[in-house]
Amino acid sequence: MTIFKAKLDEEYLTLAETKAVLEDLEVERAADEDREMRYELKRAIEHVNRFALLDPEESREFVSQLRELEKVDEPTAYKIANLRPLDRDELRAVFAQERYTLSGDELDEILDIVRQYA
Repeated sequence: MTIFKAKLDEEYLTLAETKAVLEDLEVERAADEDREMRYELKRAIEHVNRFALLDPEESREFVSQLRELEKVDEPTAYKIANLRPLDRDELRAVFAQERYTLSGDELDEILDIVRQYA
């Protein structure tokens, strides 16, 4: 007998949005003295505190600008917003698993948007 886990829902978040969620969770856990934060939660909080430079509204705006581009789908837009690649090579790595390649102009267009939020 095998037990399968079904994915009920999926939602993409930027690091800034994740930081807001984790801050709420951290406050909730701090209020309960008997409940410790797990190692994974502590590390996740440290990670978002280090790398989330935008506020949630700016990050949503960043993703929406990326989504307006023809070859940028939702998961890729969130990946770009979270990684904020600074050059063509880093950006090509984001698109490495896609079935298509982007031209230099398309890469530059994406990098121009990234630079606005860097």
